Amino acid sequence: MASPVDDYLQTPGPWRDEMQALRPVLLDSGLDEALKWAKPCYAHAGENIAIMQPMKDFLALMFFKGALVDDPDGILREQGPNSRAAKRLEFTGVEAIRAAEPQLRALVASAIAVEASGAKLPPRGELELPEELTEALADDAELSAAFDALTPGRQRGYALHIAGAKQAETRRNRVAKHRPRILAGKGLRD
Repeated sequence: MASPVDDYLQTPGPWRDEMQALRPVLLDSGLDEALKWAKPCYAHAGENIAIMQPMKDFLALMFFKGALVDDPDGILREQGPNSRAAKRLEFTGVEAIRAAEPQLRALVASAIAVEASGAKLPPRGELELPEELTEALADDAELSAAFDALTPGRQRGYALHIAGAKQAETRRNRVAKHRPRILAGKGLRD
């Protein structure tokens, strides 16, 4: 009987050959596999270690706690400017996976050891709110209470989205646009 990951890898899509080459390395490292977030995900003792992510220009193998993984060769890449935990490898062909196999095995072993140790990421620094959001919260007690009730991740999502606008008027418009979602206790992407 085929597993959900078997079915996924048989479905036409980008980077399937690369995923097929990467999969045995992950499984041989003692990881369990499942389909999570509609992608092949690899875990150890029930804790997520890594996930394959087909992107437009490459196949990523993202380590959930990549920032804590021992990476002596410096091959892990940052996910983005606002990501602090996850780091990834990027592959553009099967040969690149085969060439990186020893390093890949070492990274997986390190990721398993990090998870087994119970290591936690250091806490984030203080959340900086854009001026327009700070003003709106000061002027609207209902909005302020609702924003304070959001999870830190949801607060951060709104702060980054609003601050991402170049013009103050656009930032104010974003606050107004998302006010109903904040009052409903929803995050930016809920």
